[in-house]
Amino acid sequence: MDNTSIIGLKEANTQIITEKLNLLLANYSVFYQNTRGAHWNIKGADFFTLHPKFEELYDALVLKIDEIAERILTLGATPKHNYSEYLKISSIKESKEVSDGKKCVEQILASFKIVIDLQREILEIAGEAGDEGTNSQMSDYIKEQEKDVWMYNAFLGR
Repeated sequence: MDNTSIIGLKEANTQIITEKLNLLLANYSVFYQNTRGAHWNIKGADFFTLHPKFEELYDALVLKIDEIAERILTLGATPKHNYSEYLKISSIKESKEVSDGKKCVEQILASFKIVIDLQREILEIAGEAGDEGTNSQMSDYIKEQEKDVWMYNAFLGR
């Protein structure tokens, strides 16, 4: 008996959810690498503020990457793992500017917009499918990231 039967979800529903979760995984993976690049390369007056903040963010992102992959596996699918595939399907693109703090923060905010929107979409799909595990995961991520968005916007004086 497969996991979806054991946890009481319909395979057709989990297929849609895992496709969206793989898309989220791709976006998180590119977001993560962009944030690592910003952490490594940040320069200027905001270095001492942003360098540790970017590290805190990429540490949180890598945990979510693992949790999303594990959720995909729990739902009976295989998480994508190749960056070449991530770059094809991710709405978040590779950063070209990683040394200007304000530009990096703007890119981070744009990335948050993409993942939060996708998580809200997954939240709705999971809710309709009765998938409380995915629903709870997305809800927790959204709550945390809304606060992050507020803080990064405050840094920009917004």
